[in-house]
Amino acid sequence: MSDQSPPPGWTPRDPDAPAGPAGPPARPQPRPSSASRSPEGSRSGRRARKDAKRAERRRKRTGWRRLIPTWRMVLGAVLLLALLVVGALVAGYLLVHIPPANAAATAQSNLYLYADGSQLARDGEVNRVNVPLSQIPRTVQEAVLAAEDRDFYSERAVDPKAMLRAAWNTATGKGTQSGSTITQQYVKNYYLGQEQTIKRKVKEFFIAIKLGREKSKDYILEGYLNTSYFGRNAYGIQAAAQAYYGKDVGKLTTAEGAYLATLLNSPSAFDVVSHPQSRDRALARWNYVLDGLVKKQWLPATERAATRFPEPGKVRPAAGLSGQRGYLVEAVKDYVVEHKILDEKTLAEGGYRITTTIDRRRQNAFVDAVEEKMADELDPEARKADRVVRAGGVSIDPATGKVVAMYGGVDYTKQYVNNATRHDYQVASTFKPFVFAAAVENDSRTQDGRLITPNTVYNGDNKRRVVGTRTPYAPENEGQISYGNIPVSTATDLSVNAVFAQMVVDVGTAKVKRTAIDLGVPEDTPNFVASPAMALGTMQASVLDMTQAYATLADHGRRTPYTLVEKITKGGADVPLPDRTPKQVISREAADTTTSMLVSVVDNGTGTAALAAGHPAAGKTGTGELDRSAWFAAYTPDLVTVVSMMGQDPDTGALESLYGALGEARIGGGGYPARIWAQYTKTALEGSDPLDFDLELQPGAAPSPPPFVPSNPEPTPDEESTSQPPAPPSRPNRPNRPTPPTAGQDQGGQDQGQEQGQDQGQNTDGQSTEGDTTGGRTDTGTSTGTTTGTTGGTTTGTTAGVLGGVTGGRRGRPPSEYLE
Repeated sequence: MSDQSPPPGWTPRDPDAPAGPAGPPARPQPRPSSASRSPEGSRSGRRARKDAKRAERRRKRTGWRRLIPTWRMVLGAVLLLALLVVGALVAGYLLVHIPPANAAATAQSNLYLYADGSQLARDGEVNRVNVPLSQIPRTVQEAVLAAEDRDFYSERAVDPKAMLRAAWNTATGKGTQSGSTITQQYVKNYYLGQEQTIKRKVKEFFIAIKLGREKSKDYILEGYLNTSYFGRNAYGIQAAAQAYYGKDVGKLTTAEGAYLATLLNSPSAFDVVSHPQSRDRALARWNYVLDGLVKKQWLPATERAATRFPEPGKVRPAAGLSGQRGYLVEAVKDYVVEHKILDEKTLAEGGYRITTTIDRRRQNAFVDAVEEKMADELDPEARKADRVVRAGGVSIDPATGKVVAMYGGVDYTKQYVNNATRHDYQVASTFKPFVFAAAVENDSRTQDGRLITPNTVYNGDNKRRVVGTRTPYAPENEGQISYGNIPVSTATDLSVNAVFAQMVVDVGTAKVKRTAIDLGVPEDTPNFVASPAMALGTMQASVLDMTQAYATLADHGRRTPYTLVEKITKGGADVPLPDRTPKQVISREAADTTTSMLVSVVDNGTGTAALAAGHPAAGKTGTGELDRSAWFAAYTPDLVTVVSMMGQDPDTGALESLYGALGEARIGGGGYPARIWAQYTKTALEGSDPLDFDLELQPGAAPSPPPFVPSNPEPTPDEESTSQPPAPPSRPNRPNRPTPPTAGQDQGGQDQGQEQGQDQGQNTDGQSTEGDTTGGRTDTGTSTGTTTGTTGGTTTGTTAGVLGGVTGGRRGRPPSEYLE
């Protein structure tokens, strides 16, 4: 059944037309006849319908749909971007030309100035000798390729994938990495520069492409080997062969070539002679190079297994860097590179004017103090032990963090390792103040709950087992003396190992390490392990690092990062320097209370030789394991200085003990280092009034009790707890100390007795305790005593050298292997 036709006169309604008010019907329009419908009409109708559909689609793309691009838009954008990239590449290739050699190809010298603007040093002319590739052994060439670009001969001039990967790794914190091929590195070395800018990278990209098309691979490799920096002021493989092995490049072995290739990654840092602390890293890189040779089948595995590390020769400093100048220049270079002010290759290009923070007058005063108090007394021909004696020192203004003086060694041209910045000697008891500072900072308590203050009593018996740790530890005291129960202040004066080994556990080794880092000790310091032994200074921080940490204590717990550089300019433009905004890293209370105890060390303890400076001072002595080092770290309110004596074989470089040096059985921090400190400080502060310390102490930090001399030097049984200890025993008078109570009385009831003794000794310069030699050179002592106790009967004994050992220095006692 078909639809009924509409009634006559009815007009069809447009379904899209809005409904309107009812009205008279429109006049009917006649339908077009078939004769009147033409193709043009059909086409126009179809067009109209298409237009209607497009309008419908546009009406449907409303709201968020309008934000989504159509596929036509996406395709158009991609094509446009591709055209732009291609156009930029073509334009860059056409517009960027291969330039003439840059300044690095004829590098200049750098000028170093004292803080007053006078010339300190000029780092000498550039050492460069170009050689053809044919004179470089094939194994040396392959070693360089194994280190830097193993696919050099098969790859293109640039590697976009490697560049993107390096950029991504750098951006995501995986370390700054290079995605450059050898061609790009050669372009940077010879035609451009080392600056890290987008403009330079773009130029490097296009020049490398052009060079790769116009020059052979051999030409590029030859240029790279002749322009690369290898350290020791050597540019090119020939200069490097002479600088490190004293031979021409044609005579290099595979192992030697692999080591020179290793240096390309970090020239100065991987020099195992001038930076012995980096030896492990350098060896790891050297092995990486050799393994790469085997992987590329350039070296048989059997030959690789038989290869031994080729020790490079001694550094031969440039003329003009003799004395302290070479040490200062190298220290400044290390500072600039390590703080990312300039990278090593950029600095080596030269042309920089570097104003240091070194005060010329104080620098000369430091050298004079070392020479007059120590070096002039050395007699290597008469005393073999004097051959091993070394010294290092650093002085910092605590308010500004500026290094005003540095003593690196006897002469840079004779001994090239800087004793002020090396990291291979234990800091010994100079670490102990950090333990106490951490205790105050963290409100730490003893095992039985007593707050740790200068007056907190600990058991100081020799070889006492440390309580509260799973690690078995029972350290020896200096001279193996047992002190009984003594307050922390006295333990600091006498540097009692047993007390601080227990304290570091009470505080928490991790907290102590954190405090030391906050004070300025680098976290990556060798042997910086959070364990009970850390309290005795087993870590190997440099003299510079320790000076930074003590400067933080001197400035009331506020750390100002040290600096050796005042200003750097090149071509009249300033080079930006790192921010050094001071930061309060520990509370003033913790720093000042620590300082108050260190004042007592100088006034009444092991550092009395420092009194010769004529200024109020706070300090700490220290003597390393096997007496390989002796330290004195001390400060006035306005100057911080650390001095260290070290033992090192001048031929092999091995660390040696100082036994017998300068005619003394043992060397302690309170002896020569303290005397050097005193003379330097007196001269450095000449013309300024002595300043007293302005201290805000921990509540309950009353003045420390008088010093203690033990009545029983023999080890006593370990105690499992320090709870409710008795008051310390009586002790004889010391300079600047109140008269002690009646000898022999003990308020705790453990020992009520009387000690009678005689001490016969001679001390030419002063007095010494803890075994650190602050006094003279010959001390002999005999102490006899009788102790009567009401609870333990009567014990009578004679002890030779006990009192002389505590107050007369270390002479006459056999060497021991423990730290003081």
